[in-house]
Amino acid sequence: MKKIFIKDLKSGELIKDLFLVTDKTVSYKKDGNKYIVIKATDKTGIIKGIVWDNVEKIYEILCSTDYAIIAGSITEFNNSLQIVIKEVFAPDNDLIDSSDFIPCSKADVELMFERLLKLIETITPPYLKELLYLFFNDENLKEKFKKAPAGKKMHHAYLGGLLEHSLSVGLLADKIAGHYKGIDTDILKTGAILHDIGKIEEFNYRLFIDYSDSGRLLNHIIIGAEMVSEKIKDIPDFPEEKALLLKHMIISHHGTREFGSPEPPKTIEAVLLNYLDEIDSKVVGIRDFMANKGTVSGWTPYHRMYARYFYKADDSVE
Repeated sequence: MKKIFIKDLKSGELIKDLFLVTDKTVSYKKDGNKYIVIKATDKTGIIKGIVWDNVEKIYEILCSTDYAIIAGSITEFNNSLQIVIKEVFAPDNDLIDSSDFIPCSKADVELMFERLLKLIETITPPYLKELLYLFFNDENLKEKFKKAPAGKKMHHAYLGGLLEHSLSVGLLADKIAGHYKGIDTDILKTGAILHDIGKIEEFNYRLFIDYSDSGRLLNHIIIGAEMVSEKIKDIPDFPEEKALLLKHMIISHHGTREFGSPEPPKTIEAVLLNYLDEIDSKVVGIRDFMANKGTVSGWTPYHRMYARYFYKADDSVE
């Protein structure tokens, strides 16, 4: 179990704690002797580590494990903290808690899942409700859905992020559906809940969040559409048109081909889902940027993707 996190480290401290080691590079000093540079990470950040002594022994241990107990001192170099590593130990993998190394949703996962089930109960057509329960009564799939992130970096990039995002978009769909006449509220809410279901297979997140092979080769939109198609086969008399419209919502929810959708939204429900998904992902992504980067006189650093600074009027307001 970790005792101290990277964000809390201070220059001059002696440490002996568990880290995820993501890079291990052997270099050479001017005198020809080897040294090692690593990146040590946890859920709060990344810190450089450097090994000057016992290089061969320490490198052998580092190459045998992804996690390592690192003993050394915290020093400051070029205005950044680093660990001068004296010893490294292989940890007991049974004692490693992945949530110490991958950020987690701040919301209670079980409470969020209960809210999702309550939202499903508001859906009227039995075939749509049955489809959703085919997903969420599957214990293996349910646990993946509750744990998976919804992104690698941009938004909801933490354990539980997929559930948090899917619930949020579903609740937004529930609120907005009655505002316009002629909306198929049930298929909108179903599409909102399932639009990112493919992300349970798109990402690996045992050590850190990265794309799986299927995620890189297919992406979550294609994976999700295939998953929905397979579940629909198990529901007798599922209306063919409704199946087509629901799959269209999944493949079009990114809005344009430029952003990964094979087709743009071509129904009102698909258009609504696209914008609700964008609202939630952008609001959460910008809030995370504000929280992680901080503000000076109310202004964040420059956000490259959005090509602007963001202003937060009162830092005390969450």
